[in-house]
Amino acid sequence: MAASSSSSSSFLTSTFFPRSPTTSFLLQPRSLPSLLPLSKSVSLRDGRTSATAPPRAVLSFLRRTSISSLPSPSAVFPSRKCSDDLTDSSSSAASVVDVILVVCASVALSLSLFLADVDSAAAFVVTTPRKLQADELATVRLFQENTPSVVYITNLAVKQDAFTLDVLEVPQGSGSGFVWDKNGHIVTNYHVIRGASDLKVTLADQTSYDAKVVGFDQDKDVAVLSVEAPLDKLRPIPVGVSADLLVGQKVYAIGNPFGLDHTLTTGVISGLRREISSAATGRPIQDVIQTDAAINPGNSGGPLLDSAGNLIGINTAIYSPSGASSGVGFSIPVDTVNGIVDQIVKFGKVTRPILGIKFAPDQSVEQLGVSGVLVLDAPASGPAGKAGLLPTKRDAYGRLILGDIITSLNGKKVANGSDLYRILDQCKVGETVTIEVLRGDHKEKIPVILEPKPDES
Repeated sequence: MAASSSSSSSFLTSTFFPRSPTTSFLLQPRSLPSLLPLSKSVSLRDGRTSATAPPRAVLSFLRRTSISSLPSPSAVFPSRKCSDDLTDSSSSAASVVDVILVVCASVALSLSLFLADVDSAAAFVVTTPRKLQADELATVRLFQENTPSVVYITNLAVKQDAFTLDVLEVPQGSGSGFVWDKNGHIVTNYHVIRGASDLKVTLADQTSYDAKVVGFDQDKDVAVLSVEAPLDKLRPIPVGVSADLLVGQKVYAIGNPFGLDHTLTTGVISGLRREISSAATGRPIQDVIQTDAAINPGNSGGPLLDSAGNLIGINTAIYSPSGASSGVGFSIPVDTVNGIVDQIVKFGKVTRPILGIKFAPDQSVEQLGVSGVLVLDAPASGPAGKAGLLPTKRDAYGRLILGDIITSLNGKKVANGSDLYRILDQCKVGETVTIEVLRGDHKEKIPVILEPKPDES
């Protein structure tokens, strides 16, 4: 049975793999004309543009101008003999300046073309953006839309320090829950809040509020809390139906396992109409949903959703002899939760009929070789005692005298205690039921008027 998870340390190691640098291709053109076509601008997919080549007019100028058309070195650097004439001649000086400018421009343009080619080559190496499949997008959307409805519940207990004798509030566990309506009602498991002196509810935006217990049903492990939070922060979860569920359909569990913030696990419905026992009273809970979605301590009280994002159950327990998640989780169906929450919100309690008896374990009755529920005690103030059911007792010599053995209720066979509870769940307070009992060696039918529990009246 999943209980409120205690604070646990978890060491998570993440490895970062940096992206590999873009490979650059070094181009060594044989001639300038072969290099020019590679210097065109390239538009990337994300809207950016790579480095562009010089203007078209400059390129056309370079095509028309060849190396052979440049002045000879003798013209640029004349001999010592005619240096005086070159100095005095303004026209010759102007031609030398023009030549130097042309050479510098050619070098600069060559460097720019070389750099432009590298950028252009690198522009072709584009990483394709990751694309998600349709089912992945649906799962992401479901998590994003329903996470604001899931809350984190902290169970605080009052303890006294052994040395200072100071009274402190110590977290004794945590669990999950979800917003039921705009009035601030939060639904969770009863075992999440059991034994708490104070409760803290943390919403999806990490704001915390003090919570009050509106009511609970120990037999079905359901509790309802109330918080005073702004209306714009309360996102009620969409409520679905659990009567038409099928084995194999996808389900999603959202919660706070081990104190981790809002975790999503996926799986399928692996079984229906299972039966588990309440962690508080041991009373059986019928029609429980079995799923292989990972449910761990801390997931208790969280929602189980279908593929449409509708609530179909409350995650409440796992079958785990070793204490780890074994892939067998159980959720209380939403059809059961719906009626319980409505009664708690309206009346602050759940009115469930009882017979007012204590019965023997099923193994004891099996040893007697009979099928049914053996009545151990039937107080005179209870419904069964008023109707005249006989309890088990001892005579004056200490010999055990068996009481009545209930074999059917309203014509429905009762083979064990689970059958008795299952039939009573279908009855109402104040209803008169017919109980068939085995008394000694004969059977009798006794009418009994059902009453509510004494602490709920």
